[in-house]
Amino acid sequence: MDYKKLSDEELLSEHKKVKTNDLINATLIGTFVGIACYSTIKHGAGFFTFFPLFFVFIFLKRKKDNKELENELKSRNLK
Repeated sequence: MDYKKLSDEELLSEHKKVKTNDLINATLIGTFVGIACYSTIKHGAGFFTFFPLFFVFIFLKRKKDNKELENELKSRNLK
């Protein structure tokens, strides 16, 4: 998304959405790590150990993509 074309209000609205998504992603990451740990303890290393960790990497990649929004907020002194 090209954040430079958004107005200040639209940019702040997008920032609120990202913050909500970050909270949901953090909860899901914790859940997936917990599932992987539980699976490892109960059944040893296997498919259900590594499958949830795949999603953790996806959520962490999304977090890196949000840096562009943060940089635009800083450049406009909105944060």
